[in-house]
Amino acid sequence: MRASDTGDHDVDGTSRRPSDSPSSIAISTSGLFVGLAVLLVGTGLYATLVGVRSEFEQFGTAAIGLIGAAYYAGFVAGSRLTLRIVGTVGHIRVYAALCSTLAAAALASGVLVSPVSWLAFRFIAGAAIAGVYVVAESWLNQLASNSNRARILSTYAMVTIITYGGGQLLLTVFDPLGLTAFCVAAIAITVAVSPVALSAGANPPVVEPPKHLSLGQMFSLAPTGVVTAFGTGAVMGAVTAFAPIYAARSSMDVARIGVFTAMPAVGSLLLQVPIASLSDRLDRRKVGVVSALVAAASTILLYVSGPNTPVGFFSMVLLGGTMYPLYSIAGAYTNDRLEPSLLTAAAAQLVVLFGIGAFIGPILMSIAMSAFGNDAYPISAAVALVAVALFLAVRIAQHPSAERALPEHDLALDTQALYVPATAVAMGRRLRPGRVHTTTESDIDVPSP
Repeated sequence: MRASDTGDHDVDGTSRRPSDSPSSIAISTSGLFVGLAVLLVGTGLYATLVGVRSEFEQFGTAAIGLIGAAYYAGFVAGSRLTLRIVGTVGHIRVYAALCSTLAAAALASGVLVSPVSWLAFRFIAGAAIAGVYVVAESWLNQLASNSNRARILSTYAMVTIITYGGGQLLLTVFDPLGLTAFCVAAIAITVAVSPVALSAGANPPVVEPPKHLSLGQMFSLAPTGVVTAFGTGAVMGAVTAFAPIYAARSSMDVARIGVFTAMPAVGSLLLQVPIASLSDRLDRRKVGVVSALVAAASTILLYVSGPNTPVGFFSMVLLGGTMYPLYSIAGAYTNDRLEPSLLTAAAAQLVVLFGIGAFIGPILMSIAMSAFGNDAYPISAAVALVAVALFLAVRIAQHPSAERALPEHDLALDTQALYVPATAVAMGRRLRPGRVHTTTESDIDVPSP
């Protein structure tokens, strides 16, 4: 890889990490953060627009479920493919290529409006946005040091939450039946290339290939994290894909649909960090149980009050704030059980598990809503969240001890407070130069016979 592709490097080819001063950090990350902010505004608008437009076009519940599932299938494929090519081609080139691909998919969705074409476009969009996350998060994780990692990742989390939600709110000013909204989304995604490609301070690192860890091996080491990641993916995929459809079928106008779908992002912004901090101090599984049960209660509240009410909007805020941390908790708990050299490989497998769950979730939700109507949306979500809580409760009963590997030194994954599903390199790496880690039996969550 040439230095011109990756930024400034030392003589030996390794990337120079910026100093820990606030000014140096700001210069090194500003271009990437600005680019991501613009990108996610366009992505949030595009994602919400697809849901609303597909309902107005009367695609049918089954087709809408498949379109939602296609996005997450692409997400898994894109995250894995990008990890393989970014080390060869370079962060900036891959980022630019993925943004152009995503913009083309958004624009094509407005030109060719049909269930079959949208299946393909949403798969491509999922692959492209996942690849962008891989580029951004590998860049940030390796750019950060122990002294500035929390600041960098928390900034990244806030950027993703606020701008994606802002993109959803943009639906309130556009006609979803026209081409204009798709064009605006594509323009924003295209413009997002410039701040990254032209940033003089950009200094992306060299990506090192991770060790291999099979799903079977990871399950034997951390079954709790594996199952929780899969279950959380299923419920998040279903809730996210069908939120605009549920709102549209509740007789909301377009403006209120945009606000309604943005409410989970508001909840994530308010509650992710407090829940993450709590899970750093207590048994993560217990925090997960409470979080899942509160999320389930919020969906019941949504069912009782109805979505087109102030209480219904509050329910979505509470749902987002307590549901999204579950995946971060699953990843953090998994990281607690593994040695540092396996963390990146484990993160990649968690993405696969999340993606499989998120692929299945919208399909199951479409079946439920076809059979039982609009009320199946909150009820199905409640059932899934209670199932996650029960699983975690059973694991606590089977294995009361939740010791962590060197907890006083580890930076927990869930402090990233990601609204979007973490990609293979976003899970955080316990990169501690010169640190020796020994995995003991107390570090491993042994599955029950």
